[in-house]
Amino acid sequence: VVPVPDGASLEAAATLPMNGLTALLGLELLGLDAGETLLVSGGAGLLASYVIPLAKEQGLRVIADAKPDDAELVRGFGADTVLDRGNGLVAAVRELEPDGVAALFDTALLGQAAFPAVRDAGQVAVVRGWDDSDPARGIEIRQVRVREVLERTDWLQQLRVLASEGKLKLRVVTEYPPEEAGEAQTVMDAGGLRGRVLIVF
Repeated sequence: VVPVPDGASLEAAATLPMNGLTALLGLELLGLDAGETLLVSGGAGLLASYVIPLAKEQGLRVIADAKPDDAELVRGFGADTVLDRGNGLVAAVRELEPDGVAALFDTALLGQAAFPAVRDAGQVAVVRGWDDSDPARGIEIRQVRVREVLERTDWLQQLRVLASEGKLKLRVVTEYPPEEAGEAQTVMDAGGLRGRVLIVF
């Protein structure tokens, strides 16, 4: 347990722990060196909005994808380069990094379709499990299970400080009472959100 970030409501602070810890764990599992290039899929999403600035804090070069309307938003998270999301992403990454990026943090669940953007013997952080299929070319899969780091108070403190400094943005899309939990789930399942839906008791 740590205090809420300076100036944040309790509701806004509730958006920080799960995604923040997931981002920190994924980056730790990837273990990239400063100066290496990380591709972050789903650049405008909430998890990516933590992965990108945390990766920059570690000295990484970050490429992210986004719809054209979200490009400035994603640049605001700290991405060095923002590419159009969609079928042309792999080719666009390879133009920038002919040998492929060191790693992919796959927050958008692109799966194997995005693996050609990763160099031989590179890494992919996955957040929804892996089916144990062979990713080929010596690529290593890093499974990110946030439940394994729920007691990392030092990481929560780090996240709190970065949010207090404005380096991590706490984004609440809308709030629902518990009686409308079903509607909240429907909105979340539809995707495309630029923040978190909250159920406030």
